[in-house]
Amino acid sequence: MASSQALHRSPRSHRRAPPAHVFEVGQTVRLKGGAARLANSGGLYRVTRTLPPVGDAPQYRIRSEDDAHERVTTQDSLEPVRAPGAGLAARVFGPAPGKA
Repeated sequence: MASSQALHRSPRSHRRAPPAHVFEVGQTVRLKGGAARLANSGGLYRVTRTLPPVGDAPQYRIRSEDDAHERVTTQDSLEPVRAPGAGLAARVFGPAPGKA
């Protein structure tokens, strides 16, 4: 006698976790390549807010260091700006004497 039970799928959907934000509020960033040319600035920006992702792209609200305008961009359009002396040694041991 064959069982006529239908296969039941789990009622839970298998959702992927939303993509993580790489940059933090207050962090200094720069727009990458073509995005920098479109922004007509090429300068530095500060992350002012993290926003919900669009698809698989986390979004950020950023503010220009040069003017008062804010814009929204995706994570893949940004790159971090490293402060001088912020290499591994400076992060682990602190700034060099006399550079504090």
